[in-house]
Amino acid sequence: MSSEIICKIEVLCRTRAEIERLISVFESCTLPRESWTHQAHLTVGLWYLIHHEKAEAANLVRRNIQKYNLAHGIVTTKTSGYHETITLFFVDVVSRYLSETRAGSSIVELLRGLIDSYGDRNLPLRYYSKERLMSWEARTRWVEPDLKPLDELSPSLSLVEHTAS
Repeated sequence: MSSEIICKIEVLCRTRAEIERLISVFESCTLPRESWTHQAHLTVGLWYLIHHEKAEAANLVRRNIQKYNLAHGIVTTKTSGYHETITLFFVDVVSRYLSETRAGSSIVELLRGLIDSYGDRNLPLRYYSKERLMSWEARTRWVEPDLKPLDELSPSLSLVEHTAS
């Protein structure tokens, strides 16, 4: 699969067609592993949450990540592979983001805002201790945050902390 066919996720999908192509190659498990980045994960979550209710979107994200991992030989171990809590954490983040954004925005605008506000892949560590988040229990099922509740999720927090350091 050539890099021209799918959007360069490191840069961000710039058109609806690029986003649709990313979803297609992800679902068919033909997305190159090096393109399965955090931004690609967020793009997939955004797509599913726009097109499905939250519970169904979460199931689709979970099922398709596991299918993709299986197709690429990615085994879930204590230190790598599919992570249930991180997946559901970001499904919740994207869902909250969508509930707070203005109606009528294009999916490209929504994706840009999502990445700008919540694109930090270390965001879960503001809510979970590393020990809890990296536990086998958290990898295999949802666990609640132990540092602060998700109700305190703030988009500006991500940007402020990175520019201040």
